[in-house]
Amino acid sequence: MKKILGILAIAIIGGAAALGINQLFVSYSEPATFEGMQKKHAQFASMFQAKENSVGFDFVKVAEVSTPAVVHIKSYFSGESTASAKTPRGQVDPFEFFRDHGFDFDVPRGPGVASGSGVIITADGYIVTNNHVIDNAGKIEVTLNDKRTYVAELVGTDKTTDLALLKIDQKNLNFLSFGNSDAAKVGEWVVAVGNPMNLNSTVTAGIISAKGRSIDLLRSEENQYAIENFIQTDAAINPGNSGGALVNTNGELIGINTAIASQTGSYTGYGFAVPVNLVKKVMDDLLKFGKVQRGVLGVAIQEITQEVADKEGLSDLNGVMVQDVTESGAAIKAGVKKGDVIQKVNGVSVNTVSGLQEEIGKYRPGDKVTLSLVRKGEAKDLVVTLKGLDGKETTSMLDKSEVNTVKGATLAPMSKEEKDKLGIKNGVKVESVGSGPFKGKLQPGFVITKIDKQPVYSVQSAKAMLENAEGAILIEGKNADGTDNVIGLKIEK
Repeated sequence: MKKILGILAIAIIGGAAALGINQLFVSYSEPATFEGMQKKHAQFASMFQAKENSVGFDFVKVAEVSTPAVVHIKSYFSGESTASAKTPRGQVDPFEFFRDHGFDFDVPRGPGVASGSGVIITADGYIVTNNHVIDNAGKIEVTLNDKRTYVAELVGTDKTTDLALLKIDQKNLNFLSFGNSDAAKVGEWVVAVGNPMNLNSTVTAGIISAKGRSIDLLRSEENQYAIENFIQTDAAINPGNSGGALVNTNGELIGINTAIASQTGSYTGYGFAVPVNLVKKVMDDLLKFGKVQRGVLGVAIQEITQEVADKEGLSDLNGVMVQDVTESGAAIKAGVKKGDVIQKVNGVSVNTVSGLQEEIGKYRPGDKVTLSLVRKGEAKDLVVTLKGLDGKETTSMLDKSEVNTVKGATLAPMSKEEKDKLGIKNGVKVESVGSGPFKGKLQPGFVITKIDKQPVYSVQSAKAMLENAEGAILIEGKNADGTDNVIGLKIEK
């Protein structure tokens, strides 16, 4: 009897273990957010290996954790140089203003190529980088720390935070876990990891020298909703570090390195990183919706100086003051008034314009936030339902067919399996053809591999080539049945 009971107990334990592992795989396959993906993978990994809770102040361990998860990105552009590819003829180079004012994006620019960094944030190949690293690129090449190289798919971008999400077709990659940038403190040690001046996997150490920095690097008439609330660090950051990792002593990602303060274009003591708590929200939006869902209050605000406090009769300098409220905006609907001093958003203190913008930037249209404010010396809590830039309290999906359409033809990226089946390494698929120059020439299912002898690596590169094409062009590729085909046609502007 004891023997039978023992066998039964072993069977029950084994079944429970199998069921638990199966449930873990099931839940791992359906994560809702990038943080969810990370936690699921870490939960699975912890079953087979011991994990340290902290790597402390040992920079060797921090480097061992972070360098395999930071990649080298090369963006290839048509034309003579990256600057010419980004700047339409007759317009000013957008980087020039920042150089003249002591700030610059840290991206080396050369003939037809820009170089930067990126951070792997999931085991299956999602990578975060800066938008300015890959903006307008025809081909985005990602090289891992172990020298493996892939062509990346651009999932989405957000100019308001200068972030972009890429994807490579690979599994079981090293990635960096998200930390908490809100909890990061001035004076704590950090490590910057990236590829400055094409020196792969470079690690530098320093401290957080300030938080909440706004340096007017992103904001412009075309980008008026830009969020700048950078983490400032004195860890050495040079051209090529853009998109790389700012890591705490626990080996956690707390920021994406974005810019340097320099009169020479090289490191002179200060670098700036986008806080990871904002990065998480932007990446989740790009994955789920294809675009960032920006919640807005509908207020004009100013920081409180001693002069403002004296003029308005304020007892202290805490918070930011509401200068005006937008008619029919979220704030006025909730009862916010001109002259109110906003001190907290959902319990998080805000003391600068950039700080308030970052906190609100973490939420989507339709989300409710509690504003703790002071009105004529009286404390109030108001619940605001945020609206989008379109004035609605709802989120919306990116219309990918519209984004991927050029001259009436809708294009789509191809999976590795589709490429392998056709025996090709690059190409984009024609999903549909409407009215325009391609009607009757391109057929749905046709795969474009080259345009005028230039390889096509992404929908973005194909669109750029076709939008700028004029006169006779040559399109090479494969029909849906796998046969080769060459199509010549004429495009008129």
